[in-house]
Amino acid sequence: MNIIPTSIPDILLLEPQVFQDSRGFFLESYNQKTFTEKLEITANFVQDNHSKSEYNVLRGLHYQSIQPQGKLVRAIVGTIFDVAVDIRKNSSTFGQWVGYELSAENKRQLWIPAGFAHGFLVLSEIAEVIYKATDYYTPGGDRAILWNDPDLAIDWPLETPPILSAKDGNASTFKNAEVYE
Repeated sequence: MNIIPTSIPDILLLEPQVFQDSRGFFLESYNQKTFTEKLEITANFVQDNHSKSEYNVLRGLHYQSIQPQGKLVRAIVGTIFDVAVDIRKNSSTFGQWVGYELSAENKRQLWIPAGFAHGFLVLSEIAEVIYKATDYYTPGGDRAILWNDPDLAIDWPLETPPILSAKDGNASTFKNAEVYE
């Protein structure tokens, strides 16, 4: 697995080794031993989530206030622009974000530890995204930060206004968000 450091040291962009021939391809998307020994990530994944979205759908920026979730994110169909925002108040990268293109073609994954808000924009006609989570979803702890918050200034690759859920369109500003201590 190729590990690509990001400007936020706790977030890693991962490129799995792909074995491809005339029949198709094979890759190992997760191996606990590799994560523990090579990446020093001891996360215990308890839930897998799968979403399908159309072009220009923006989901996020989501996080859990009660049971924070680390996520291992990948696109298995199409292409997304995946974003993580550091919302750990005592972090040296508090309020900073990173964004990377994840696609079925490049097979990259993004490791986002607990303490970050997460969102993505669909760049292809459709996209299917799968992510492993380190804690269970808790409806009472579900939170969102406004995708276009001026204090975050995320450079989303948008050509037209995105398609949002009501929750995402009415999300909290970064200044008013519940952040992690």
